[in-house]
Amino acid sequence: MEKVFTIGEALIDFIPAERGTELKAVSGFSKAAGGAPANVACAVARLGGESAFIGKLGKDAFGDFLLDTMNEAGVDTSRVFRTDEANTALAFVSLRADGEREFSFYRNPSADMLLQQEEIDERWFGAGDILHFCSVDLIEAPVKYAHKKAIEAVKRAGGIVSFDPNVRLPLWKRPELCRDAILAFLPFSHIVKISDEELAFITGMDDEDRALASLFSGDVRHVIYTRGAQGAEWITRGFRTAVPGYAVQVADTTGAGDSFIGALLYRLLEERLPANEERGIGADQARALLTFANAAAALTTSRSGAIPALPVHDEVLRMMEEHRA
Repeated sequence: MEKVFTIGEALIDFIPAERGTELKAVSGFSKAAGGAPANVACAVARLGGESAFIGKLGKDAFGDFLLDTMNEAGVDTSRVFRTDEANTALAFVSLRADGEREFSFYRNPSADMLLQQEEIDERWFGAGDILHFCSVDLIEAPVKYAHKKAIEAVKRAGGIVSFDPNVRLPLWKRPELCRDAILAFLPFSHIVKISDEELAFITGMDDEDRALASLFSGDVRHVIYTRGAQGAEWITRGFRTAVPGYAVQVADTTGAGDSFIGALLYRLLEERLPANEERGIGADQARALLTFANAAAALTTSRSGAIPALPVHDEVLRMMEEHRA
């Protein structure tokens, strides 16, 4: 059966007890499973799809917790490796009054960075599978080359590659290193999901149309442009279509983008749409996928945390039905 594979970091998000407080002034935190690739794998599984996470965790209590969390969500964790050479990554988060976040990361190095290319087995992947990755683990470390091997293997098998840059500048020594890594890997993907907050930084262009057009390099066939509460657009060389977002009371934006792309990839998998082809998806199909993904993301923002906030399939359908009524 076709599967969504995600590769990269799984980490612990320490969520603050207070909202609207600078990180240095937060008095207490609660731990939550996080890391964008792990979140996306859980989002797919929670919706009822087949997903697997590829990564490395420390042989520590936090690694145990992450593994348990992914297993409980229904993610295939048979490709998760453990190491005693580094600890599981940690991220301390503060929440502004509007639910937006500030991060402080502890990973120098962390276990996820030590995933080796030799640990990637090309036989894992088949035609119709999807591999999703982000930029956090494209740093100069063994995990970067594990990504390259996995991407090449999926493409040889006839699968689909999805990339969400998910920019986290505090993890990079200099912003240009982050940009360079994103631009180096972007042409390997068939689907690029990018937010309005990331577009100018990644492309170096202030003109939105020119910036979006510049993303169609290499194998890129589809650009998913997200605008938060304003909705999202699906852009190809042949069409550009948009759907509005859903109005909800925001509790926490953590994991919203991951829920969005997870829901979108889930639908791609379920409908077996060939997103690695130039005309693999039409405008009507794109709008339906975006509507479903927007509903999943909106539900996630109405709850606290990342993985604990991810919706199940019936909740997404109910949200869509309520807004149609």
